[in-house]
Amino acid sequence: MDLALLRTFVTVHRAGSFTRAAALLGLSQPAVTSQIRTLERQLGRPLFLRQARGVTPTTIGDELAHKAAPHLDALVEIAETGLEQDSSLRTLHLVGPPEFTAERALPALMELIGDHGQGFALRASFAHHNEALEGLAAGHHDLAITTARPRGGLLTATPLCDEELVLVASPRWAAHLTSEGHRLQDGSGLEDLPVVEVHESLPFVARYWASVFDAHPAASGSVVVPDLRAVLACAARGAGLAVIPRYLCTTALERGELVALLDPSVPPLRTYFVAVRTGTLAMPHIARAHDWLLRKAAGWC
Repeated sequence: MDLALLRTFVTVHRAGSFTRAAALLGLSQPAVTSQIRTLERQLGRPLFLRQARGVTPTTIGDELAHKAAPHLDALVEIAETGLEQDSSLRTLHLVGPPEFTAERALPALMELIGDHGQGFALRASFAHHNEALEGLAAGHHDLAITTARPRGGLLTATPLCDEELVLVASPRWAAHLTSEGHRLQDGSGLEDLPVVEVHESLPFVARYWASVFDAHPAASGSVVVPDLRAVLACAARGAGLAVIPRYLCTTALERGELVALLDPSVPPLRTYFVAVRTGTLAMPHIARAHDWLLRKAAGWC
């Protein structure tokens, strides 16, 4: 059986779409369709059911993928290590949210690369979960850090760490709330304060309100900036209250530049995942970075 046909079949099985598989393989969609039909003729069985959106594997298709995929991944690993004995020639393409990638992931990977340059070359880009996962699926990235777990078999995700969200404000606003006698435990009076957020939809404030107060915030954004580090800077200068991950605001809290307005018994959390295309952990430089991030993340929680 032609290994090229099996490779195309496994890619379609993981991608769930001839179109997406064609993009990953660098082939035209008709070429992918032709290869799958050839394989189906050789086996005498249909491998996929064509749907309005993508394809669904038949029972035979699932069985073949289960048997063939590990061996194809192993062949990729042999080819990768055999052709490039110098691992420093490999380039890792990483994508993730700007703040977490800059503050957590990149410093960790710098430790892995080290002074000897033994790890890999690194190219990083910033994107939030939808864009990051689409780029990963299309082959533009090797590793994606995301706050959404991908669906389907094309991508594989592993929980990386949880971040605690903290409701903060400048000391001036905290003193104002205290002097006014607001009951912060039920969110009383907080709607009257200006809000600093990363988007008009108030994603962090809304998550906090839903988790802690079981309500939707009535406030609107006073300052909207597309980076949590900028949110922190604006909040520290009195622009309003904000919801910020604890790892970003710990120093500001310790210095007294910000005050945590609440300490809920069950704080809101947001989970990060590290995602790869299924099968690519057979490549040593991707596996090394993936495992290193998981190990370092154990100390981030």
